[in-house]
Amino acid sequence: MQRQIELIGAAWGLGGADPGCAQAPEALIPLLVPPLERCGANVMLGPVLHPPAAERRKEVAVSKLCSMLAAAVAEAMRQGRLPCVIGGDHTCAGGTWTGVARMLRGELGLVWIDAHMDSHTPSTSHTGRLHGMPLAWLLGQADDALYGLATGVVDPDRVALIGVRSYEPEEKQRLDRLGVRVFHIEEVQTRGLDTVFADAMSIATRGSAGFGISIDLDAVTPEEAPGVGTPVPDGIAGAELARVLLSVGERPGFAGIELVEYLPRLDPDGRSARVAIDLLLAALCGRPHGRAGARENPQVIP
Repeated sequence: MQRQIELIGAAWGLGGADPGCAQAPEALIPLLVPPLERCGANVMLGPVLHPPAAERRKEVAVSKLCSMLAAAVAEAMRQGRLPCVIGGDHTCAGGTWTGVARMLRGELGLVWIDAHMDSHTPSTSHTGRLHGMPLAWLLGQADDALYGLATGVVDPDRVALIGVRSYEPEEKQRLDRLGVRVFHIEEVQTRGLDTVFADAMSIATRGSAGFGISIDLDAVTPEEAPGVGTPVPDGIAGAELARVLLSVGERPGFAGIELVEYLPRLDPDGRSARVAIDLLLAALCGRPHGRAGARENPQVIP
């Protein structure tokens, strides 16, 4: 059956280290459509959401945007389309997975691929940046209910983080207390990404009605993907991550994917964009079954 995919843009960088990531949907979506169509997908261009010009309070703006994004994601699913959200900073996860959870008849599972834990709350954040908080929101952990960002749509025992290598003690304490499984980069390197990813998928799919994949591009080595707002040394090889993502689209319950934190201004040669597109194509097109454009080792040339 031909896969129906809706591309939705979360064009804001209000919560990130560099607001330039708001330009990511404009840069990546045109690169993504042709290879998706070549691999046999039916692609629809969904809304691209921008911050309200008159709203200067970041928390309020992000809350409104996440609400709009959740509605757009839920509507895509209602129409039988798989939502693919292109951010923007990682605060958009608050909208993406709230929308997915709204449409599932059961529990949501989530694989979070990131150099960071993104599990601060306002009282523990060292920087005050909202993009360091969305996983805490999704786990229902926000300590400031004023802006309604804590959705609590996923249980800790159905969340797995992969590739973490930069975090503060407060985040680790929170995730340890909740029992969230974190595969630090050292474990990925020791056990191998194939094994770690299989374990993460088992966590996300155990007893869940559907699962999602959230990819922060800074999970990839900065040598391969320097065009991100908060690069961290070391990381996962882009080709290796794309290879394990090939199996995602074949799994029952695949409910959505997002890719965030791409910064076009820091990617003049398009190297980071090519990695981002390869990761999305791997998950969305999957292994080749006689379809043009879907390959075991996807490489995209814009």
